[in-house]
Amino acid sequence: MTRFNLSAITLAATAALSLSFTAVAEQPLAKDLVGKFYGGGHLMHIKTDNERLMTDDLRSDVDHGSGLGAEFGYRYSEALEFRFAHSEINLVKENGGFKEPDASATAFDVLYFLNKENFYLMSGLNSMDIVDRKTSVNLGAGYRYHLTNNAALYFEGKTHYQFSEHFTDYTAQLGFIYFFGESKKSAPASKIAPVAVVAEQASAQVIDSDNDGVADNKDQCANTPKNDKVDSDGCTVFTQENLRIQLLVNFDNNKAEIKPEYFNEIKEMADFMKTYPHTKLVVEGHTSSQGSAKHNKKLSQARAQAIVNRLTQTHGIKAERLSAVGYGEARLLNTANSSQAHSENRRIEAVIETTRKVAIKQ
Repeated sequence: MTRFNLSAITLAATAALSLSFTAVAEQPLAKDLVGKFYGGGHLMHIKTDNERLMTDDLRSDVDHGSGLGAEFGYRYSEALEFRFAHSEINLVKENGGFKEPDASATAFDVLYFLNKENFYLMSGLNSMDIVDRKTSVNLGAGYRYHLTNNAALYFEGKTHYQFSEHFTDYTAQLGFIYFFGESKKSAPASKIAPVAVVAEQASAQVIDSDNDGVADNKDQCANTPKNDKVDSDGCTVFTQENLRIQLLVNFDNNKAEIKPEYFNEIKEMADFMKTYPHTKLVVEGHTSSQGSAKHNKKLSQARAQAIVNRLTQTHGIKAERLSAVGYGEARLLNTANSSQAHSENRRIEAVIETTRKVAIKQ
């Protein structure tokens, strides 16, 4: 497959120059794009998960890659678009001595335009062939810049999460699309001149019962908490706060029994899951390199299951929110052949990341 790195840089520079020298085109109205199909092409850069390996050798990890692709889409409504895309990718290995593999990705995404114009969010599925073909879930955002009513450039970034192997990859795309069919241009809605009633309303006394700065006749959220920042409708403005909790439990040699010193940490994980009942947890079990691989695989599974049992039986977490995976000696934290290294590797790991809405204060 032709290497894309040089061509990707050249095309990206060309696209940037076209943005600089092209006269600013009037943004087409969203309703004029509804029902239209489009096609296009794109450049892609991918940063792969650090755990992706080309072979069983831990040094054969894949680092990143670049490629070219094509896409076909349909504007379903003023805010929604459906898109099918395929990309051919050249991967770059982290270490020498291994053949650089080719890869591909076939994606189906739903695009949601927040203001029915340029900015959009997206979500979908991606069949990614990196060593093995697996399906990932996509989440991302992008910006579309119209050169004409039919032609546009876009830039977007996406996160891809693969449930089967728990890989997280990141991609960025720079692309060009063209809407097929005759270009339509609707006239903007005319503004209605104020009537006498407006003057009468303006002269009436303004009442703001909850003192949030928005009059009651426009306030769509009554009794807003004091000191909350509000929008033009009188409703509290929220921001997203990222939350993360990690559990690390070590075990004695050839044992799967949880030591009492870790009971409080397991309880903290259970309390977190009760506070955020939408979260789920994958408990990953590991061993040292001592013993046979088959025995270590079974032992690591038993260690992970011991944590799951503690969460369900002692703390009442539902079993369907938990899963145990044993990796044996495949993911050593410390590769040295010492008692300290073996002790560090006899463990389970579990992480939950989520977000919550927090009111912005004035």
